[in-house]
Amino acid sequence: MSKEIDIVALGELLIDFTESGYSKNGMKLFEQNPGGAPANLLTAASHMGCSTAFVGKVGNDMHGHFLKETLKKEGIDTRAVLEDTEYFTTMAFVELDERGERSFSFARKPGADTMLRKEELDEKLLSNCKIFHFGSLSLTNEPSRSATLEAISIAKKAGVIISYDPNYRASLWKSECTAVEEMKKVISLADIMKVSDEESLLLTGASNYEDASDEFLKMGIKLVAITLGKQGVLVARKDQREIFDAFSVNTVDTTGAGDSFWGGFLSRLLSYNQAIEKLEWEEISQCALTGNAVAALCVQSRGGMPSIPGKDDVELFIKNNRKRCSYD
Repeated sequence: MSKEIDIVALGELLIDFTESGYSKNGMKLFEQNPGGAPANLLTAASHMGCSTAFVGKVGNDMHGHFLKETLKKEGIDTRAVLEDTEYFTTMAFVELDERGERSFSFARKPGADTMLRKEELDEKLLSNCKIFHFGSLSLTNEPSRSATLEAISIAKKAGVIISYDPNYRASLWKSECTAVEEMKKVISLADIMKVSDEESLLLTGASNYEDASDEFLKMGIKLVAITLGKQGVLVARKDQREIFDAFSVNTVDTTGAGDSFWGGFLSRLLSYNQAIEKLEWEEISQCALTGNAVAALCVQSRGGMPSIPGKDDVELFIKNNRKRCSYD
C-alpha cells in the first residue's frame, strides 16, 4: 500500500526572534520569524516537492496562530498541529556573531511544544508516511518525551523509515550528562541520522568525525550525515564513507542550515524509492549534493524558514556551481 505523506516530523514549532538592528534610541530590535528544526526541515522538503506534515503543539495565541498559518503557506499539512489553551508558544531569541553563528535564549518554562501527549497523536498519519523525523528537543520534558517515543513506535511498526537529528541545545537540558544520556537512548530506534560536527563527538566520545561515524553505525544507524559547516558533510554507511564539499558562499545567518540540508537530502533520497542499504553510492552523493545546495542558499539570507529556497532556485544553483564542489 502506498504511503499518503512523504515526510512527517514531530517536535518544536516556535518563534525565532532574530536580531535585526537597533531602534533610533539604540535599543536592540528582534524580528519575528517562524522556526523550529523539524519545521525548517519540512519546509525545505516541501519546497523540493515532497508532501509533508507536522506533529506538535503551539499555544492558542498570536504566535501559535502565526506559525500554523505559516506552515499552511509552505504547503505543510497541519492536521496534527494542536493548540494548547494553557501554555504559550515557545520563543527563542537568536543572537548572531560577525560570522553568522548563533546563540540562543529560550522562553520555554514550559512551552506549548513540550505539552504534546501520546494520546493526542494521530496514529493514522504516523503510520501512513515514508519517513518519520524527530529531534531531541521534544525529549527534554514530559509529556512530549513519552509522546515522541510512542510516535516512533507507531511509525516503526508500520515500516516507516525513522530519521533523527539530535539538535542539542544545552540550555534546555538539566545538564550535559542528562542530555547525552537521553539523546543516545533513541539512536538505536532510528534508521538514518543527521548530526552536527560538535554533536557527533559529544555523543560518541570520539576524537574525530570518521570514528564518530563508525560509532553511530555500530549503534544501529544505517546511514549517518555529520555536517561540518563550511567543510561540507561526512556521509557514512557500513560499506563506504565520504566527505562531500560544501559550496563556497557568503554566509549571513546559519539558522536552519542543517535542517535545510537534511530536508534537501531526504527529498532526493525519497526520489530513488529504495531501501537505504540498496542505494548506489552515486545516489547518496546526489542526496548530499542537493542538501548542500539547499543549505548554501539558505545561509545567504537572515532567518531560518524564510530563507529556505525553492526547487527551481536549488536546481539552477547546482547547474551553475557544480564545478565548485567534488561530486563529479
